[in-house]
Amino acid sequence: MVQIARDTLRAALSQAMVEEEIPRNVAKLVRVPKPRRRKVKAWSVGEASRFLEHAVTSGDALYAAWVLALTLGLRRGEILGLTWDSVDFDAGELYIDHQLQRAGGEVLHRETKTEDSEDFLPLPELCLAALRQRRQQQQEDQKAAGELWQDVHGLIFTTRYGTPIEPGNLTRAFAVRIRQAGVRAVPLRNTRHTTGSLLVAMKVHPKVAQRILRHSKFTMTFDVYSEASDEEIREALQRLSRGFGPSSPEPPEKP
Repeated sequence: MVQIARDTLRAALSQAMVEEEIPRNVAKLVRVPKPRRRKVKAWSVGEASRFLEHAVTSGDALYAAWVLALTLGLRRGEILGLTWDSVDFDAGELYIDHQLQRAGGEVLHRETKTEDSEDFLPLPELCLAALRQRRQQQQEDQKAAGELWQDVHGLIFTTRYGTPIEPGNLTRAFAVRIRQAGVRAVPLRNTRHTTGSLLVAMKVHPKVAQRILRHSKFTMTFDVYSEASDEEIREALQRLSRGFGPSSPEPPEKP
Protein backbone atom coordinates (compact mmCIF):
# COMPACT_ATOMS: atom_id res chain seq x y z
CA MET A 1 0.00 0.00 0.00
CA VAL A 2 2.90 2.36 0.76
CA GLN A 3 4.43 1.71 -2.64
CA ILE A 4 1.11 2.24 -4.42
CA ALA A 5 0.60 5.52 -2.55
CA ARG A 6 4.10 6.70 -3.48
CA ASP A 7 3.64 5.75 -7.14
CA THR A 8 0.28 7.53 -7.30
CA LEU A 9 1.69 10.69 -5.75
CA ARG A 10 4.73 10.58 -8.02
CA ALA A 11 2.51 10.33 -11.10
CA ALA A 12 0.36 13.24 -9.92
CA LEU A 13 3.38 15.46 -9.26
CA SER A 14 4.88 14.54 -12.64
CA GLN A 15 1.73 15.81 -14.31
CA ALA A 16 1.93 18.96 -12.18
CA MET A 17 5.46 19.53 -13.48
CA VAL A 18 4.25 19.14 -17.07
CA GLU A 19 1.64 21.81 -16.36
CA GLU A 20 4.36 23.97 -14.75
CA GLU A 21 2.57 24.07 -11.42
CA ILE A 22 5.66 22.92 -9.47
CA PRO A 23 9.40 23.08 -10.25
CA ARG A 24 10.29 19.48 -9.39
CA ASN A 25 8.82 16.16 -8.34
CA VAL A 26 9.95 15.53 -4.77
CA ALA A 27 8.16 12.15 -4.70
CA LYS A 28 10.90 10.80 -6.96
CA LEU A 29 13.35 11.28 -4.11
CA VAL A 30 11.40 8.99 -1.78
CA ARG A 31 12.62 5.42 -1.49
CA VAL A 32 10.34 2.75 -0.09
CA PRO A 33 11.30 -0.85 0.69
CA LYS A 34 10.26 -3.41 -1.87
CA PRO A 35 7.28 -5.41 -0.62
CA ARG A 36 7.77 -9.06 0.11
CA ARG A 37 5.51 -10.97 -2.20
CA ARG A 38 4.30 -14.37 -1.18
CA LYS A 39 5.23 -16.79 -3.91
CA VAL A 40 2.52 -19.26 -4.85
CA LYS A 41 3.84 -22.57 -6.10
CA ALA A 42 2.40 -23.41 -9.50
CA TRP A 43 0.43 -26.59 -10.06
CA SER A 44 2.28 -29.70 -11.06
CA VAL A 45 1.24 -31.45 -14.24
CA GLY A 46 -0.66 -33.99 -12.15
CA GLU A 47 -2.60 -31.33 -10.25
CA ALA A 48 -3.56 -29.50 -13.43
CA SER A 49 -4.61 -32.79 -15.01
CA ARG A 50 -6.87 -33.67 -12.07
CA PHE A 51 -8.44 -30.22 -12.24
CA LEU A 52 -9.18 -30.54 -15.97
CA GLU A 53 -10.46 -34.10 -15.54
CA HIS A 54 -12.97 -32.93 -12.95
CA ALA A 55 -14.05 -29.97 -15.07
CA VAL A 56 -14.72 -32.01 -18.20
CA THR A 57 -16.47 -34.88 -16.41
CA SER A 58 -18.67 -32.33 -14.58
CA GLY A 59 -19.74 -30.74 -17.85
CA ASP A 60 -18.31 -27.37 -16.78
CA ALA A 61 -19.30 -24.71 -19.34
CA LEU A 62 -15.99 -22.98 -18.59
CA TYR A 63 -13.88 -26.07 -19.23
CA ALA A 64 -12.46 -24.57 -22.44
CA ALA A 65 -11.53 -21.41 -20.51
CA TRP A 66 -9.54 -23.46 -18.01
CA VAL A 67 -7.83 -25.34 -20.83
CA LEU A 68 -6.79 -22.08 -22.51
CA ALA A 69 -5.55 -20.63 -19.23
CA LEU A 70 -3.46 -23.69 -18.41
CA THR A 71 -2.15 -24.66 -21.84
CA LEU A 72 -1.67 -21.22 -23.42
CA GLY A 73 -1.16 -19.05 -20.36
CA LEU A 74 -3.90 -16.63 -21.38
CA ARG A 75 -4.87 -13.92 -18.91
CA ARG A 76 -8.39 -13.50 -17.56
CA GLY A 77 -9.28 -10.54 -19.76
CA GLU A 78 -7.85 -12.24 -22.84
CA ILE A 79 -9.93 -15.36 -22.25
CA LEU A 80 -13.18 -13.46 -21.75
CA GLY A 81 -12.48 -11.21 -24.74
CA LEU A 82 -12.06 -14.05 -27.22
CA THR A 83 -14.54 -14.20 -30.08
CA TRP A 84 -15.24 -17.02 -32.46
CA ASP A 85 -13.64 -14.94 -35.19
CA SER A 86 -10.42 -15.24 -33.17
CA VAL A 87 -10.31 -19.01 -33.76
CA ASP A 88 -9.24 -20.65 -37.00
CA PHE A 89 -10.18 -24.29 -36.54
CA ASP A 90 -8.81 -25.33 -39.93
CA ALA A 91 -5.39 -23.81 -39.37
CA GLY A 92 -5.41 -24.56 -35.65
CA GLU A 93 -4.65 -20.97 -34.67
CA LEU A 94 -5.87 -18.47 -32.11
CA TYR A 95 -5.60 -14.69 -32.36
CA ILE A 96 -5.49 -12.74 -29.10
CA ASP A 97 -7.01 -9.56 -30.49
CA HIS A 98 -9.54 -8.51 -27.81
CA GLN A 99 -9.86 -8.40 -24.05
CA LEU A 100 -12.71 -7.89 -21.64
CA GLN A 101 -12.19 -5.43 -18.80
CA ARG A 102 -14.28 -3.72 -16.17
CA ALA A 103 -13.66 0.02 -16.22
CA GLY A 104 -15.74 2.97 -15.11
CA GLY A 105 -18.50 0.79 -13.76
CA GLU A 106 -19.04 -1.18 -16.98
CA VAL A 107 -17.59 -4.18 -18.77
CA LEU A 108 -15.78 -3.16 -21.97
CA HIS A 109 -14.76 -5.32 -24.92
CA ARG A 110 -11.61 -3.71 -26.31
CA GLU A 111 -8.97 -4.48 -28.87
CA THR A 112 -5.58 -5.40 -27.46
CA LYS A 113 -2.82 -2.89 -28.08
CA THR A 114 0.25 -5.07 -27.71
CA GLU A 115 2.40 -6.31 -30.58
CA ASP A 116 1.79 -9.89 -29.47
CA SER A 117 -1.86 -9.52 -30.45
CA GLU A 118 -0.88 -9.04 -34.08
CA ASP A 119 0.48 -12.59 -34.21
CA PHE A 120 -1.27 -15.90 -33.62
CA LEU A 121 -0.86 -18.78 -31.21
CA PRO A 122 -0.87 -22.38 -32.42
CA LEU A 123 -3.61 -24.43 -30.78
CA PRO A 124 -2.81 -27.91 -29.41
CA GLU A 125 -5.45 -30.52 -30.20
CA LEU A 126 -6.65 -30.43 -26.59
CA CYS A 127 -7.57 -26.75 -27.01
CA LEU A 128 -9.28 -27.31 -30.37
CA ALA A 129 -11.38 -30.14 -28.96
CA ALA A 130 -12.33 -28.07 -25.90
CA LEU A 131 -13.34 -25.12 -28.09
CA ARG A 132 -15.49 -27.35 -30.31
CA GLN A 133 -17.19 -28.64 -27.19
CA ARG A 134 -17.72 -25.06 -25.98
CA ARG A 135 -19.24 -24.07 -29.32
CA GLN A 136 -21.77 -26.89 -29.03
CA GLN A 137 -22.61 -25.84 -25.46
CA GLN A 138 -23.16 -22.25 -26.52
CA GLN A 139 -25.38 -23.25 -29.41
CA GLU A 140 -27.54 -25.20 -26.96
CA ASP A 141 -27.66 -22.19 -24.61
CA GLN A 142 -28.68 -19.89 -27.47
CA LYS A 143 -31.42 -22.26 -28.54
CA ALA A 144 -32.75 -22.47 -24.98
CA ALA A 145 -32.60 -18.68 -24.49
CA GLY A 146 -34.39 -17.92 -27.75
CA GLU A 147 -35.22 -14.22 -28.05
CA LEU A 148 -33.48 -13.52 -24.73
CA TRP A 149 -30.08 -14.22 -26.29
CA GLN A 150 -28.01 -11.01 -26.13
CA ASP A 151 -24.53 -11.75 -27.51
CA VAL A 152 -23.46 -8.89 -29.81
CA HIS A 153 -19.71 -9.55 -30.01
CA GLY A 154 -19.66 -13.25 -30.87
CA LEU A 155 -17.91 -14.04 -27.59
CA ILE A 156 -16.75 -17.57 -26.90
CA PHE A 157 -17.47 -17.41 -23.18
CA THR A 158 -20.85 -15.97 -22.22
CA THR A 159 -23.60 -16.47 -19.69
CA ARG A 160 -26.61 -18.63 -20.54
CA TYR A 161 -28.19 -15.56 -22.15
CA GLY A 162 -25.20 -14.48 -24.23
CA THR A 163 -24.05 -11.62 -22.01
CA PRO A 164 -20.34 -11.15 -21.20
CA ILE A 165 -19.04 -12.89 -18.11
CA GLU A 166 -17.95 -10.56 -15.34
CA PRO A 167 -14.15 -10.90 -14.88
CA GLY A 168 -14.61 -11.29 -11.13
CA ASN A 169 -17.12 -14.09 -11.69
CA LEU A 170 -14.57 -16.03 -13.73
CA THR A 171 -12.11 -15.80 -10.84
CA ARG A 172 -14.76 -16.99 -8.38
CA ALA A 173 -15.82 -19.84 -10.68
CA PHE A 174 -12.21 -20.98 -10.85
CA ALA A 175 -11.95 -21.05 -7.05
CA VAL A 176 -15.20 -23.01 -6.77
CA ARG A 177 -14.04 -25.56 -9.35
CA ILE A 178 -10.78 -26.00 -7.45
CA ARG A 179 -12.63 -26.82 -4.22
CA GLN A 180 -14.91 -29.26 -6.02
CA ALA A 181 -11.97 -30.95 -7.73
CA GLY A 182 -10.11 -31.26 -4.43
CA VAL A 183 -6.81 -29.85 -5.70
CA ARG A 184 -4.47 -27.34 -4.08
CA ALA A 185 -5.78 -23.79 -4.36
CA VAL A 186 -3.92 -21.35 -6.61
CA PRO A 187 -5.08 -17.94 -7.92
CA LEU A 188 -6.34 -17.81 -11.49
CA ARG A 189 -3.58 -15.32 -12.33
CA ASN A 190 -0.97 -17.94 -11.37
CA THR A 191 -2.11 -20.55 -13.89
CA ARG A 192 0.35 -19.11 -16.39
CA HIS A 193 3.15 -20.63 -14.32
CA THR A 194 1.59 -24.04 -14.84
CA THR A 195 1.41 -23.57 -18.61
CA GLY A 196 5.04 -24.48 -19.12
CA SER A 197 4.64 -27.83 -17.36
CA LEU A 198 1.55 -28.70 -19.39
CA LEU A 199 3.26 -27.83 -22.66
CA VAL A 200 6.03 -30.23 -21.68
CA ALA A 201 3.44 -32.90 -20.90
CA MET A 202 1.81 -32.52 -24.32
CA LYS A 203 5.22 -32.70 -26.02
CA VAL A 204 4.85 -29.32 -27.69
CA HIS A 205 8.07 -28.37 -29.49
CA PRO A 206 10.20 -26.00 -27.36
CA LYS A 207 10.31 -23.30 -30.05
CA VAL A 208 6.51 -23.38 -30.30
CA ALA A 209 6.29 -23.29 -26.51
CA GLN A 210 8.48 -20.20 -26.51
CA ARG A 211 5.94 -18.42 -28.69
CA ILE A 212 3.03 -19.58 -26.57
CA LEU A 213 4.69 -18.57 -23.33
CA ARG A 214 5.96 -15.37 -24.96
CA HIS A 215 9.42 -15.82 -23.50
CA SER A 216 11.94 -13.29 -24.79
CA LYS A 217 14.80 -15.78 -24.49
CA PHE A 218 14.78 -19.44 -25.44
CA THR A 219 16.83 -20.28 -22.34
CA MET A 220 13.77 -19.50 -20.21
CA THR A 221 11.73 -22.06 -22.12
CA PHE A 222 14.53 -24.59 -22.02
CA ASP A 223 14.66 -24.32 -18.21
CA VAL A 224 10.95 -25.22 -18.09
CA TYR A 225 11.48 -28.26 -20.31
CA SER A 226 14.46 -29.50 -18.33
CA GLU A 227 12.49 -29.67 -15.07
CA ALA A 228 9.96 -32.36 -16.05
CA SER A 229 10.85 -36.04 -15.89
CA ASP A 230 9.89 -38.55 -18.58
CA GLU A 231 7.78 -40.47 -16.08
CA GLU A 232 5.83 -37.35 -15.11
CA ILE A 233 5.21 -36.51 -18.76
CA ARG A 234 4.00 -40.02 -19.55
CA GLU A 235 1.65 -40.10 -16.54
CA ALA A 236 0.23 -36.66 -17.34
CA LEU A 237 -0.48 -37.56 -20.95
CA GLN A 238 -2.38 -40.66 -19.88
CA ARG A 239 -4.44 -38.68 -17.34
CA LEU A 240 -5.24 -35.93 -19.83
CA SER A 241 -6.25 -38.51 -22.42
CA ARG A 242 -8.56 -40.35 -20.01
CA GLY A 243 -10.07 -37.13 -18.71
CA PHE A 244 -10.87 -35.74 -22.11
CA GLY A 245 -11.57 -39.09 -23.77
CA PRO A 246 -15.10 -39.11 -25.27
CA SER A 247 -15.05 -35.47 -26.35
CA SER A 248 -11.91 -35.66 -28.48
CA PRO A 249 -12.51 -35.46 -32.25
CA GLU A 250 -12.47 -38.62 -34.31
CA PRO A 251 -9.45 -39.08 -36.61
CA PRO A 252 -10.14 -38.36 -40.31
CA GLU A 253 -11.06 -41.31 -42.48
CA LYS A 254 -8.32 -42.62 -44.72
CA PRO A 255 -9.01 -42.18 -48.43
